[in-house]
Amino acid sequence: MAESNVKKLATTLIDAVTDKDPLVQEQLCNSLCYLGESKAEETLNACDEYLRQHEKLAYPYRVIILKAMEMIVKNNIDELDRSTAKIVIILASNEMTKSKELILDWQQAASSVLVAVGKRFINKVMEEVLTKFQPGILPHYFVMQTFANLSITNVFGMVPFLNSILSTMLPMLNLARQDQMKSIFCFALQHFSDSILEYLANLDQAPDPTVRKDTFSTEIFSAYDVLFNHWLQSREAKLRLAVVEALGPMSHLLPNEKLEEQLPKLIPGIIALYRKHAETFYVSKSLGQILEASVNMGSRTLEVQVDMLLAALHPQICAPVDSLNPLVIKNHNEVLRCFTILACSFPDRLLAFLLPKLENNNERIRVGTLHIMRQVINSASAQMEIKKPFILSAMKFPLLDTNNKVKRAVVQAISAMAHHGYLEQPGGEMMIEYILRQCALPLEPVPKKQFPETEDFLASDSVRTISINTLYLISTTVDRMNDVLWPYLLEFLIPVQFTNALTPLCKSLMHLAMKRQEEGENSFLIQYDSNVNLPSPFALTTRLLIVSSHPYLGEGRGAASLRLLNVLHLNIHPLLGQRWKKTIPPLVNYLEEHNEETLSQKEWEEKLLMFLRDTLIVVSDNTWICQLSLEMCKQLNCYNGTPLEKNFLYKCIGTTLGATSNKEIVKKHLQELLETARYQEEVEREGLSCAFGICAINHLDDTLIKLEDFVKSDIFRKSVGIFNIFKDRSDTEVDKVKSTLILCYGQVAMHAPQELVLARIESHILRNVFQYFNTKDETLKLCLIRSICMISQAICKSVPSSPFVFSQKAELVAQMMEFIRAEPMDFLKTAIRKRAMIACTYLSTLEPPLEDLDKAELVHSCLHSVLALPSDAGITSSCQQILYFDTMTALMDLLTSLLLRNLTPRGLQNMFEHLTPWIKSPKGHERERALGLSAYLLRYFLEHLNVIAIVPFHNLGLLVGIFSPRCADSLPSLRHDALDCVYSLLYIQLFYEGFAQDYQDEVAEKLLSLKDSLSDPNVTVLFHTCYSIAQIIGKRLPPDQFISLLLTTFEGLKDPDLNCARAATVIINCLLKERGAVLLEKVPEIVGLIHGKLCEVKDEHVAKAIQQSVYLLASQHRAAVVASLLASPLPFDSHTCSLWRALATEPTLTSQVLELLLDKMNKDVPFTENKSFLLSSTYDRVATVIPLAATCALYEIMSAPESGAAVLGLYPELFVTLLLRVSCTVGVQLPRNLQAKERKGASSRLAPRNLEPCSCAVETLQAMLFRGGSGEVITYVGLDGGWELMKTSEGHEEGVTLLARAMAKHSGPKLPLIVKTLIPVLSSVYEIQRITTTAYFAELLSSNVVNDLILLESLLENTMGRQKDVCTHVRRLVLRGLANIATGSPDKVRKHGSQLLTAMINGLDDKDDPHNLMALEAMLGLSRLLDLVEEWDVRSILLHITIRIRPFFDNERDEFRSSSINLFGHLNKFCHGNCEDVFFEQIINGLVSLLLHLQDLKPPVVSACKFALRMCGPNMGCEELTALFEKQLHDGRGLHFGEFMNDTSKYLMQNFPDTLGRLINTNLFYFKSCWEDIRAAAPMFIGFLVLHADKVACEQVDLKQLISALQLLLKDPAPTVRIKAAETLGCLVKFA
Repeated sequence: MAESNVKKLATTLIDAVTDKDPLVQEQLCNSLCYLGESKAEETLNACDEYLRQHEKLAYPYRVIILKAMEMIVKNNIDELDRSTAKIVIILASNEMTKSKELILDWQQAASSVLVAVGKRFINKVMEEVLTKFQPGILPHYFVMQTFANLSITNVFGMVPFLNSILSTMLPMLNLARQDQMKSIFCFALQHFSDSILEYLANLDQAPDPTVRKDTFSTEIFSAYDVLFNHWLQSREAKLRLAVVEALGPMSHLLPNEKLEEQLPKLIPGIIALYRKHAETFYVSKSLGQILEASVNMGSRTLEVQVDMLLAALHPQICAPVDSLNPLVIKNHNEVLRCFTILACSFPDRLLAFLLPKLENNNERIRVGTLHIMRQVINSASAQMEIKKPFILSAMKFPLLDTNNKVKRAVVQAISAMAHHGYLEQPGGEMMIEYILRQCALPLEPVPKKQFPETEDFLASDSVRTISINTLYLISTTVDRMNDVLWPYLLEFLIPVQFTNALTPLCKSLMHLAMKRQEEGENSFLIQYDSNVNLPSPFALTTRLLIVSSHPYLGEGRGAASLRLLNVLHLNIHPLLGQRWKKTIPPLVNYLEEHNEETLSQKEWEEKLLMFLRDTLIVVSDNTWICQLSLEMCKQLNCYNGTPLEKNFLYKCIGTTLGATSNKEIVKKHLQELLETARYQEEVEREGLSCAFGICAINHLDDTLIKLEDFVKSDIFRKSVGIFNIFKDRSDTEVDKVKSTLILCYGQVAMHAPQELVLARIESHILRNVFQYFNTKDETLKLCLIRSICMISQAICKSVPSSPFVFSQKAELVAQMMEFIRAEPMDFLKTAIRKRAMIACTYLSTLEPPLEDLDKAELVHSCLHSVLALPSDAGITSSCQQILYFDTMTALMDLLTSLLLRNLTPRGLQNMFEHLTPWIKSPKGHERERALGLSAYLLRYFLEHLNVIAIVPFHNLGLLVGIFSPRCADSLPSLRHDALDCVYSLLYIQLFYEGFAQDYQDEVAEKLLSLKDSLSDPNVTVLFHTCYSIAQIIGKRLPPDQFISLLLTTFEGLKDPDLNCARAATVIINCLLKERGAVLLEKVPEIVGLIHGKLCEVKDEHVAKAIQQSVYLLASQHRAAVVASLLASPLPFDSHTCSLWRALATEPTLTSQVLELLLDKMNKDVPFTENKSFLLSSTYDRVATVIPLAATCALYEIMSAPESGAAVLGLYPELFVTLLLRVSCTVGVQLPRNLQAKERKGASSRLAPRNLEPCSCAVETLQAMLFRGGSGEVITYVGLDGGWELMKTSEGHEEGVTLLARAMAKHSGPKLPLIVKTLIPVLSSVYEIQRITTTAYFAELLSSNVVNDLILLESLLENTMGRQKDVCTHVRRLVLRGLANIATGSPDKVRKHGSQLLTAMINGLDDKDDPHNLMALEAMLGLSRLLDLVEEWDVRSILLHITIRIRPFFDNERDEFRSSSINLFGHLNKFCHGNCEDVFFEQIINGLVSLLLHLQDLKPPVVSACKFALRMCGPNMGCEELTALFEKQLHDGRGLHFGEFMNDTSKYLMQNFPDTLGRLINTNLFYFKSCWEDIRAAAPMFIGFLVLHADKVACEQVDLKQLISALQLLLKDPAPTVRIKAAETLGCLVKFA
């Protein structure tokens, strides 16, 4: 019987292999394998029988069965008996050879079965397969492949057969005509040879250790003869590759004499294939094996083949290497292995071939040759030892190549040479220099490339990086290189072309120097006499110091240079060692503490110059210093490409010249500097002038003489003179020379000793400067201005010790003004304005003072030049922004400097005569600049004022009148400046009245407290602040100044800024307050008039005053005002809205207005029902106008913050009225006339508020809640979209529920009055109002706040009273409310338990409920109540409920499934005692549903199933199941369904084996489920049940029915279902 079951199962699975889905096929195969795990022989026999009986089964499906058989054999090879093995072998042999044609998948699968069996039963397999291998008859293709694979998988078992196979096979070779057959013979010979070689290599483990190579040599040679002499000539590329792959391993088995004999033909034959095949790896591999075999047997004929070999192999290395192609890389390595073999045997021949190739200019040839050279140098070092000179000599050609790939290959070769002593030979220096040249390549960004290794381009940065690494490697790790590199590397520090290599070069030199120091001083000291090419100490010092000036360039060469300089101190000067040890490390630390962004270049250069001065002081050797200065001058031209470094070098030259006492040297070098300078470069002009300035510190007269000579030179006369270098210069170039000269004079004046400079300012310096002012050249202008600044500063510094009258001051000021006027007024482009004003500032401090007219012209010109610039001043960059601020600062400094010269009321007035037009400018940016300047000037005046006698401040009123209206300027940023001006003026007045400088006036100080108010965006606050400012001014203004102030203020009424004009027109409106009581009849007219004025007025201040009028009117005639405003057209325009909001000013009036509006809403019907068109049978609800207008009015009033107190006082009435208004307007339309207005408003750009009735009501309710202090309610409801839900028929209930929940949570104290007001509405004639109220009460019952507020009984009684309501929605909400008591008042449930349960049962049985919504609500309610009612109340209805809810387990709606299953879980708590047995049956009946719905698509259903199963566990009386359910079935925890079902099935079958039949039958029902996941889970459940059932329990199963059902399921449209069905069939092995 068992055999028939296995056969039946196997047959069922095999029948299904024709499935088209690959995953199903895979599962069928796996199921067969699973069957085979338990019953290998029976399964294999079933497969064998099926394949024999179904000869016409298509081969793709036979392949699946054969693959299953292969896996079964592999996994059970040790247990397989001989008879089954024989059956499998015969079947596989027949399957493999059944078709004469090649069908690869089928025959390969059969061959694999034979190979799997052959691991243990090699003799049986060979016995069978050899029957297919008859002498004289060509075997089947896969017979040979099987032999080949067996020879690899079972070497020791197969080699003994090879002699026989080879003997039989050799004659067949000549019979093979097809290339496929020839290829498989080659494949077999290759694997046979590999197998024999492995056997021979492991003879100590072999079964027959007597086997030798010559055992097979004859046969292998015979095969070789056919393969090489015949098949290798084939036109078919695949065959040739198969032949060449075989020849490689075969060559090791050929007799030595035969191999020797064949080499002259074999090697050319193999080499010839390079030309025929693009993929050459197999050729190279075979060639390497042949060369290895030849060398191993000491071949003499190989030498003859060397040239040919080299000629063939070399192009292979030169071919580009694709790093993404593994075979290409392998081929490259195999070819290099061939070269290694040849290098070890024929080094002379190899070099004779390779070295000339280095002369070839072809990139690939050179790169390939260099790769070979590197390989040979590393792998054949002994053979290459005496060849080093030749190799070095040949390398001179690649060194000249500029190709980056060649460079990289050269560097790699040099690296190999360094490790093997090549660089110690003559010519090695050339290699080192080459490395350094590559280190000096410019840093270039590597372009983005998708496949960088496959492109011809190779970034020079890559070459540079590898060169740097190589330099550091050979200088630190190759000890033999120390003597080669030291001190030779020093030669490369100075040449400019090696600048980019300085950082790695310095690091390597420092490492080498430190090694030398360890060896001793004699070893470290450089012998300059014997090393004439080395740079001098002066050159080293200059170079390392200059490149340190920009320390972060070149990957941080500053620190590297300084460290090297420190190490070289003995070789620089013997006295510097101790000093530099103290001075250089702090410099290096300073660099390490900063980076390129944080380092101050000026500070750093000053530190280096200090270091240089300190060094010169320590040396104190005039000859040494002169030599250093000479070297510095020599190196100037080296820095033409790096102007910033050249600038620093000029400063170093000036410092060094200043330290020397040899005046002739100073003159000579200054002359050279003037002759050789590149005047077109701005940085060089700066540097040269600095050099002259620094030099003048100690050599002032010599410096001036040189400059004087330069002025007299022919350059300025444009004719040939002593300075021939300048004879061909253009006018522009001459201007640059002049600019440099001017700067030199300025720097000389700035740096020269104070005691000497004054005597030479006018006679020597200005005399030469003045002649160049007549110019249009921008550079020359800037240099002139800078020079004047420096000269003025020099005079200022010298004046305290030597009085000086600057007679040329006025002339210079006039010239600066000309420069300022010449600047364009449409943008700020150059620094001429700024620098000219700075120069004027310095000049203004000098004696004699400027004339009044000159001063006025200066102020006017400077103000116009800066203040009149456009608002953006043409600023487009941060640099221009900085220039603008610097220019403004320069203007401020100039004005304060001039003011300081005349610090009097008159001087102040003169200044503001120029500023006033700008202060009143219609352009905001001009006012802003002018007020900023004014505030600054007044503060300055106040701080520097020194009153020595009480005098009147006669222009106080005038100035205050200018600034006070500006406190309300439309630009808020100006108001503080205006207030500061007023504040300063008041204190100036106080000081003139005689008060002390530190006096603080209580009244004036109040101005400062008003500053924040000036920034207030509320204009009312702003003008109130202006009023306060006016009060303060009035208190402190002297009587004689009042008229002046008034007149000036009147002038302010014409101010182009509207705010400033209004600040003088603030008035109080009191007419209505005084006479409003008599205006009752005129109220509508007045309201209309006010509305009309509001439409006309554009000024907000005036509009606010008019709105205040409405409030004053309503305080006396509220009903008339409300009626008039309600009569305004809907929708209310913005002016009407503002009038409503004005009524919220005072709480008492607001409350009265709100009551009037509520009365309007409650007395009128909310809507009327009209036919949508004349013949329509349906009615549309249309909103009535008065309640709609009142709703809008309520919104406007309650949107005003001042209405808060009134809203709180009417909170319940407002809330209930608006809530019912919302309910009554759901789905209500606007009147047609208003619909047209609404559409028109929606299309306008500024639409009024939404008029849609329900939206309007909701917005008003929100406004009421917010103003009533319930903002949290609005937020809470809004988070869940409650407000939007409330507006729709479908979501209204949920929206009201959210509102009630929010009110209970955040506004509990307000509920009693709201509930009291709402209770009568339960009987409303409007159904929607009853629904809204019931929903509201139902949700309140879920909150414990009703218990705290003693509302429960009232709510419960009134809610239960609606159970018989004609509206289904109301009845359903009643059930929900009753169930909510479980949440809100759980302690009260027992008291009302029977009533509550009765209500729920009635809901379950409600007949007037076609959609079962009452049943759903009842199930949800019961789930919540069951835990809280008396147990005996539930037991009587337990079975009724269980039976009633069971059909909902598989309901198509997920909420029914989840609620019914959840309720079933709760019912489990009441099943003990008499109900236990009955309820256990219910559990078993529902268990399959609960388990399968764990795969439900809806997460709530899955969650409910988990809960129900956890509840069922204890009632099933199985501890294992209870523990499993508790552990695995928790919400939020992932569930591995397969493992869980496996464990569940195991415990079910262990404890309830008699339920197997019922469980399987229930699962069979779900085979037809509409849900794919459940159809897939059902067969899986069956599979696990059967897997764990014992044989006795299995007797309950109708196997035939089950297999039939699974067979049908194997035809399911869903692949996942078919997969599970196939998996289950595999599990049915239990029945076997």
